[in-house]
Amino acid sequence: MDSTEQYLDTPEAIGLDGIDLEKYIIASYIIKRPRGMNVNYLARFAAIEQSTGTWIRVPAETAEVRKHHVARVLGVYELPHWEYIVPKDVKDRLYFVQIGFPVVNIKGMGIPMLFTTVIGNISITHGLKLVDLAFPKAWLEDFKGPKFGIDGIRKLMKIPERPLLNNMVKPCTGHTCDVAADLVYKAAVGGCDVVKDDELISDPSFNTLEDRITTVMEAVDRADSEKGEKTLYTINITSKFPEMFENADKMIELGANALMINYIATGYEALRQIAEDPSIKVPILGHMDFGGCMFGGEWTGMTSMLTFGKLPRICGADTVVIPAPYGKAEIIEERYEQNLKALRYPLQHIRPTLPMPSGGITPGMVEKTIKEAGKDILIGSGGGIHSHPDGPTAGAKAFRQAIDAVMQGKNVRDVAKEQKELGIALGVWGSGKTQLVE
Repeated sequence: MDSTEQYLDTPEAIGLDGIDLEKYIIASYIIKRPRGMNVNYLARFAAIEQSTGTWIRVPAETAEVRKHHVARVLGVYELPHWEYIVPKDVKDRLYFVQIGFPVVNIKGMGIPMLFTTVIGNISITHGLKLVDLAFPKAWLEDFKGPKFGIDGIRKLMKIPERPLLNNMVKPCTGHTCDVAADLVYKAAVGGCDVVKDDELISDPSFNTLEDRITTVMEAVDRADSEKGEKTLYTINITSKFPEMFENADKMIELGANALMINYIATGYEALRQIAEDPSIKVPILGHMDFGGCMFGGEWTGMTSMLTFGKLPRICGADTVVIPAPYGKAEIIEERYEQNLKALRYPLQHIRPTLPMPSGGITPGMVEKTIKEAGKDILIGSGGGIHSHPDGPTAGAKAFRQAIDAVMQGKNVRDVAKEQKELGIALGVWGSGKTQLVE
């Protein structure tokens, strides 16, 4: 037995029953390896590599260090679970592996050291994907989560029951603040509860944050007075540091009633810093762009449930854009369901975050969206509102008519026969998947 094998032949490989679960973050992985590789060995190597050691035993890694700081292999389960013989035609073997990482190693250090620990050096191992993280109270207690969340947004907006409606300003970028204000007004007065900047515009020279917030908020006030409802405008403050944090304060001073952050591109801790700032007393919308780089690999990275669900939620996003399988987005229904759950299910003291299904959604998809995702959602539409033949106000009205129909237990197609805006929308797009055009 060589030195590496001696090092890995240790009692650190123990089951879930052998540890105090409140002292460990439990990471779950899917691992695919060639049939000749012993994954029990690989799992132990990964646990040690990501905690106290390296490929060979070093003198300072004492028994006492290991006792308190080494990660523990909690389970290695093969799928399917061969017991007697592996069939000759099986080239790759698939495993579900769980490893417990001591909270004491990274307590108080946030998301950067969490990533470094649970998917750090081992992320370059092809055939290993992080699929979930279970957080004990001792680690999660450092996070405050959303200030508003689902209940807080409903209370702020005075919308106790129905799904909320969001519009993304289109075109994405290249327009002036006057154009933005006009588009926001038209979408808002038509019935949009939230209007957001596109993720592709922040503080360009042709449409600066200061010009846009003052001009757009005047339009929002005008729309609200006409429709008798409140509108949130989520202005995109995403930028380099420290300007982004300065942007947050400046936008609040100038009257912003909501903020938006491209949280994956900027980093989870950037979102957290703004969300936990006591002076930021408005909802925060987290945008998902760049997420595919983290979860898109079949056998690498981590799942969208972590990328879009648990992590932005604990870092304080009040609502998070997630891809929906109804429109242009590429995501399977099972992942979509998991993302919805991760944003809304009980998570110790962390408030539920409002999911925003998005990506090519049109009024004809509203019934299916509510049926599958429930009422606690913010339905997102960009082109489905701005491309309505009668303009964005009519586009927003069509969505609200569809939402009202579902909430009243009526058939959307029947209502479309009586409501002009909805009828035109269904005539243009129907109720099927969005067809992309140039």
